[in-house]
Amino acid sequence: MRLASWNIRSLTEKSIELVKILHRRRISIACQETKWVGAKVKAIDGFKLWYSGVKRTTNGVGILVKSDLVEQVADVKHRSDRILSIKLVVGSEVLNVVSVYAPQVGLDEGIKRFFLEDLEEVVQSILQSEGLLIGVDFNGNVGSRKEGYKTVHRGLGYGERNSGEVYILDFAMACDLSIVNSYFKKRMEHLITFKSGSASTQINYFLIRASNSRWSRDCKVLSSECLTTQHKLLVLDVEIRGVIRRKRKVGEYKVRWWNLRGRIR
Repeated sequence: MRLASWNIRSLTEKSIELVKILHRRRISIACQETKWVGAKVKAIDGFKLWYSGVKRTTNGVGILVKSDLVEQVADVKHRSDRILSIKLVVGSEVLNVVSVYAPQVGLDEGIKRFFLEDLEEVVQSILQSEGLLIGVDFNGNVGSRKEGYKTVHRGLGYGERNSGEVYILDFAMACDLSIVNSYFKKRMEHLITFKSGSASTQINYFLIRASNSRWSRDCKVLSSECLTTQHKLLVLDVEIRGVIRRKRKVGEYKVRWWNLRGRIR
């Protein structure tokens, strides 16, 4: 299964282009910002979007689920215009996916505190026996260093840690979550989730419950997808126990051209 996190502030105008990319990249679930108001659901070209928003002038959150997984959605919770969660039964596992949009840098510390309290309540309400993945725009960079946070950060992030953004790492430690972006060694262009002019940073993350970390197979930015000029598509590949894989058809074969040696006459 493949999940994505992407900031597209005007999803109303670009929804069709977005789902085309999701289909092409074989992405099943996407955590997304929206500007739609209400706590509703909308069908978009083979996907179903659950969203939660209060004002059009401020961003809400949404989760896109591919049609072949919609019947496996067991519950949807609209916590606020910043936090939305769904529960799916996938194979032999129960998976909770939470879409999160954190307060912007510069907002009152009280707003950040209330946001984290809300998010922590959502996390704590999920049974330990259930899987948990959080696709989040934290509006802050945790950096590449893991000092002091080795249990949640593997040291393979990007750039320097923002001053004041330690709360992200503290939250991950308190909730026994790991930052999947820091798991895999990648080229710089596969780590940057936001770029504007000469400035680049990593503000989008996937967090996974430590007991589910074995599910993670890869996590990287697909920099070639350019639906927006600044925000980049972050993709997480997971493999969940009990999911039936498609078998290759009898008689179907694949030529491994890269293994051939010498000139073909």
